[in-house]
Amino acid sequence: MFSDVITTFEYYPLSFYITVVIVALTIGSFLNVVIFRFPKMLEQGWYKECREFLADEINDSPEKVQPLITLSKPNSTCPHCQHEIRYYENIPVLSWLFLKGKCSQCKTAISIRYPIIESATAILSLVVALHFGVAPITFFVLILTWGLICLTMIDYDHMLLPDQFTYPLLWLGLLINIDGLIVPLDQAVIGAVSGYMSLYTVFWLFKLITGKEGMGHGDFKLLAVFGAWMGWQLLPLLILMASAVGAVIGISLMVFKNHAREQAIPFGPYLAMAGWICLLWGENIWQSYLSYIMP
Repeated sequence: MFSDVITTFEYYPLSFYITVVIVALTIGSFLNVVIFRFPKMLEQGWYKECREFLADEINDSPEKVQPLITLSKPNSTCPHCQHEIRYYENIPVLSWLFLKGKCSQCKTAISIRYPIIESATAILSLVVALHFGVAPITFFVLILTWGLICLTMIDYDHMLLPDQFTYPLLWLGLLINIDGLIVPLDQAVIGAVSGYMSLYTVFWLFKLITGKEGMGHGDFKLLAVFGAWMGWQLLPLLILMASAVGAVIGISLMVFKNHAREQAIPFGPYLAMAGWICLLWGENIWQSYLSYIMP
């Protein structure tokens, strides 16, 4: 049956692209939940571990006790009036438009961020489908794309790149390259090690010179993810692109928004964007760059 579906998609590629968009919109809605709840789940876990480590037998006061949060419980509610979101109020993009961006009960504005993430997930997924076509690599790159969206937004919100996302993406990159789906396995392994060690080295050099930490350990792991997926050859281009974009945005924030120089800026989103672009078009960009500097 699965082969019949693949054959149908190959004969009718438009149906494949439509299916990808519909699935991606649904995934985008779920990503909104993950982006919002997963950091809270981590905080609850850290708090519990600290209590157990300190052997604190004093019961928490009622105001400190929070209900356990998972990706499925409690049900989604309006943060202002606690109205429980009905299923037809949770249709990706369409519900936000139908409700005119407001809660159906209290009319409090619903952040436009939710439909933006859903739309971005659909658009990026469609780009992946158009680029790779009906092929196994499309499925894997879609998983990577959805994971990168989560990591980008969580890092933007909390300056955090959870291991629960980076490690599975790292292992997946190595696994799909066992048979050289994107690059030979030896290049994938060297890429993963090079990606991690390059930023790890920069981190410690910066710390030894300045006494400060210039980036988080999650950045090392995220670059290792891209090394595992596309080998070591494109890592210099990735770092150059991410650094250039990060520098431009950082300077803009300081100039136009009075962003303090000492205030940290998450580097993960720039790594994620540059890595995703390199995975799809890195070879073409690199060849164009080489032909420009060495005509």
